[in-house]
Amino acid sequence: MEIFLNYPFWAAMTAIALAQLIKVPLYYLPNRTFNWGLVFSTGGMPSSHSAAVTALSTAVAIEHGLDSTLFAISAVLAIIVMFDAAGVRRHAGEQAVVLNRLVDDVNQLIEEMKNWNTQTKQVKRKKLKELLGHQPIEVLAGGLFGIGVAFLLLFIAQGITG
Repeated sequence: MEIFLNYPFWAAMTAIALAQLIKVPLYYLPNRTFNWGLVFSTGGMPSSHSAAVTALSTAVAIEHGLDSTLFAISAVLAIIVMFDAAGVRRHAGEQAVVLNRLVDDVNQLIEEMKNWNTQTKQVKRKKLKELLGHQPIEVLAGGLFGIGVAFLLLFIAQGITG
């Protein structure tokens, strides 16, 4: 039952959930259509990975201080995850796939280019997202979002406990 009192854990989990949920209205604004699949997808604005690790680090800093070993661990983890979210993991993992599928992809690309103008904007964006991964602004937005969630939960908890 102690897990229910673990503020850093819940700050990180809440940041993930809220970052995933907010992707739906952020997608709706320019596209005027709801895409509920974004709640369970990776990538996009804001980065839920970045939101989680910054919420975790912020909560650890609040509970244990900026000079604590726990904060150092969580901050280094956050830096690695955010750097990774910006593309390192994605690009390194896909190099082998791209090399193995190069010939097939060239033939497929030729066929897709014949139909490119008839495809929907959603299909075109998905294909670009698969190639690009997270943009740095998405990582930054996720990070700032996570910090905000950690402080919001702190204020809510302080209000409840008086």
